[in-house]
Amino acid sequence: MSTLVRIPVGVVLERSKASSPWIDFLWQPVAVLPGEPEANPWTKLKEDGDRVTFYAGGAVLEFHSTDTGSYRDNLSTGQPVLWVVLRPTGTEPPFEVVCVTADGSEGENYTAAGNDIVDSVPMPEAIRTALDTFVFEHHVERPFYKRKQTRPDPEALGRRARVDKDDE
Repeated sequence: MSTLVRIPVGVVLERSKASSPWIDFLWQPVAVLPGEPEANPWTKLKEDGDRVTFYAGGAVLEFHSTDTGSYRDNLSTGQPVLWVVLRPTGTEPPFEVVCVTADGSEGENYTAAGNDIVDSVPMPEAIRTALDTFVFEHHVERPFYKRKQTRPDPEALGRRARVDKDDE
């Protein structure tokens, strides 16, 4: 997979008090900033009662020429999003930023691990413009080919007569 564009981004998270006896806080990505801010990771940005917003750190958003179909689908929704993947560290800080992607399939693949937090945030206008230009320049329409299933041979699944060595 060839990476043709790399855009540094910053991830903003929100921590809110949970109303659950099993966990203390809920964590959720709330924004992706184009460019990487000069702030240190885990800088507190805002505190509003039980909600605290942090700059969690940077990541690199990559555009690949093989994924332009997914990007185009994302852009065509009218409200394109970026998927942010966070992984618990078990220590402080509580999460690491694993990935930011514009490809919904890639974001969905990270949900299989079970422990990662995968959530979508609105795509900033600067990134939307860059992605739109990338898709325009690199998208190649590929026809869909449906594979034909070969019919099973019913005789191949039947019982075979036992052959004794003496009968050979």
